[in-house]
Amino acid sequence: MAFDAGASRSYVDGVIPLRDRNPTHSTPVLTYLLIAVNTAVFVYQASLSQPGMQLFVQRYGLVPAMISGHQHVGSFITPFTSMFIHGSWLHLIANMWSLYIFGDNIEDALGKPRFLLFYLLCGVAAAAAQVGIDPHSPLPMVGASGAIAGVLAAYMRLFPRARIVTLIPIFIFFTVRELPAAFFIVIWFALQLFLGLGSLQLGAAGGGGVAFFAHIGGFVAGLWLITWLRSGRNPTRGFRQPERYGYRSNP
Repeated sequence: MAFDAGASRSYVDGVIPLRDRNPTHSTPVLTYLLIAVNTAVFVYQASLSQPGMQLFVQRYGLVPAMISGHQHVGSFITPFTSMFIHGSWLHLIANMWSLYIFGDNIEDALGKPRFLLFYLLCGVAAAAAQVGIDPHSPLPMVGASGAIAGVLAAYMRLFPRARIVTLIPIFIFFTVRELPAAFFIVIWFALQLFLGLGSLQLGAAGGGGVAFFAHIGGFVAGLWLITWLRSGRNPTRGFRQPERYGYRSNP
């Protein structure tokens, strides 16, 4: 078994973002490349036998006990490698869809080199948070959700009024609504915090196989890093005239 850094709780109680109304000025080449690399790694995983896949995840996933116990020097590359491994097709698709929707605007705001640094540092911070909260866990943690949590934090910080076209379940029906990015992301983070604290009370820092504290660590890192890395870049780039996209900003 492995902790997914965000498989079954990628969205807020089944609320699924479909797209955002926040244009960019450049092609998000790096975002597309990250999606391609994650997909390629999972396709390779899927080609392995079941024992081979388990061995792959155990070797390249993040095992907190290996990090905290200094059992193998190779374990210290796993905070990087683990963020490119996923536990299932659903896990991969949920993460890559979020990266596709929100990553392009952060790449546009930071520029490609800084965006790559931002993404990797958020992923490492997510790993550190999970190791810190559950240092003796023998279960490997995999997934890009910690890094993507940092992307969500940056998006909320830079584009709080951008509209997220969202699919919302209502009993057996669905409706599509536009929600402010800040509202959608704050609710998402509050849910991670609530479930993370609840998992501590149950004696497991990865409730239901989900590493909630990786999400929390990545998100907090993203809030800090976006301020540091944007370094004078225009934080509203790509969102100058919201009235052009079907709604108006408050005076």
